[in-house]
Amino acid sequence: MLTVENIEKSYEGKPLLNKVSFAVEQDETICLLGSSGSGKSTLLRIIAGLEDPEGGRVLWKGNDMAGTPAHQRHFGLMFQDYALFPHRNVAENIAFGLRMQNHPQDEIRGRVKNALETINMADFADRKVTELSGGEQQRVALARALAPQPRLLMLDEPLGALDRSLREQLSTELRRILRDTKVPAIYVTHDQEEAFAIADRLLLLHDGVILQSGAPHEIYHHPKNVWV
Repeated sequence: MLTVENIEKSYEGKPLLNKVSFAVEQDETICLLGSSGSGKSTLLRIIAGLEDPEGGRVLWKGNDMAGTPAHQRHFGLMFQDYALFPHRNVAENIAFGLRMQNHPQDEIRGRVKNALETINMADFADRKVTELSGGEQQRVALARALAPQPRLLMLDEPLGALDRSLREQLSTELRRILRDTKVPAIYVTHDQEEAFAIADRLLLLHDGVILQSGAPHEIYHHPKNVWV
C-alpha cells in the first residue's frame, strides 16, 4: 500500500531523517517509536504532503506522490491537540471535512452516524466539544479522521495529553477501532507501553535512522542494541 523510500530531511543543517525506508500493508498498524526530536512527526508530515523531503520518495500502490497536494492524497491525520472546533458540536466537528469535500448531506449524516457508533459515542452528536472529557475529545478527533474513509490513517501522539490510566484504557480501544475499520495506520508515539499495545509492527527511530523493525514480541525479546 504505502512505501517510503530513502526519505531524507535536515533541520538547521543537521540531518533529521537519514534514508528512512519502510512499507505499510493493508490492515496493518505500524508504530513509529522514538524520543522527542527523533524525526517522527516530520516523517508523518512528509507522508501527508505537508512538507517536502530533501531526498527519497513516498509511494502509494507504486505511484510516486511527489507533487500531489495533501488534500488529494486521501490520508487522514490526527494530531495530539485534536484541533477540534470549540464553537461546533460533536457531529459538526466530525462532518467538517466531509462538507469541505462537498459530500451530499444524506451521505454526511450517514457517515457521522457510523463514525459515532465506531467510537461508542452514538448519543453525543449534539454535545458541545467543550463539555467533553479529554478522552471523549480524543475519540471525536479520531471519528473526524475516520469519517472521510481515508486510505491511510496517521496518528501523531494521539494520547500524549492524557494521564497514564486513561492512555492505557484508550490504547486498547484504539487498537480495536483500527482493527475493526481495517484502515492501514501509522501511529507515532514516544511511549513504549502504548506502542506495544497498539502495533502490529514497530519501527524504532533514533537520530533519524530506523534501528530495528519487527513485531512487538520480537523486539521485546531480541533488541539489537542499547537504544532499543
